[in-house]
Amino acid sequence: MPPEERFVPRFAAEPPQEELPYGRWEERLRNEFLNGLEQLDGEPDDLGDPGEVIWYPDRSWHGRTYVPATARTSGGYELFGYVRFLPAVDDGEPSEFSTHVDFTDELAERNPDWRMDLCDEVVGSWRGHAGAVAAMTLVWGRPLMSGGRVVTAELADLAVDQCELIEERFTLLAPDDYRHDLLEVKLFDGKGRELARESLYAGDEEEDEEEDGEGTAVQ
Repeated sequence: MPPEERFVPRFAAEPPQEELPYGRWEERLRNEFLNGLEQLDGEPDDLGDPGEVIWYPDRSWHGRTYVPATARTSGGYELFGYVRFLPAVDDGEPSEFSTHVDFTDELAERNPDWRMDLCDEVVGSWRGHAGAVAAMTLVWGRPLMSGGRVVTAELADLAVDQCELIEERFTLLAPDDYRHDLLEVKLFDGKGRELARESLYAGDEEEDEEEDGEGTAVQ
């Protein structure tokens, strides 16, 4: 086989190992997630109280397990983040819990052009050739259309992670922003047909285009 053109980590994280949280375990994770609200910086006065916490498939990387979550608030915002911990060994208990929580007012119902509702957070880095660095990024969400079965993360059309839908939810952990290549998330049906794709930078691209257009008008 010829050498790889793009030398990047592929399928670096373990696939989901557990069912979506329930029972006492879900209660423990929910408490950890909501305790993370104490770390919120710059939250609006009308953020409101969190409602039901929605969990997404677990992914493990570098010895830690990440369980992402979202929760709507009474103020019309969405909380998003993850609970991270050291998995249980033998008959022990999970340990070293930590939480990241943020908020947004960009909701799926306010963006009818979205095909998938995505959240993302950089959780580490990977150093590649000639000092180039990839941002190892946790991506979680749900399709906004029916018929999907598998979601992939692709870097310049190279699949670097994938996850089967679990109760219409998915979690990816993949390299992003590496050597000018940016991550795309793609939804496929059971026959391998692409149904939808979303860029993590869709909003940024639109803002750049608007700025470019304004600059041209001024000239």
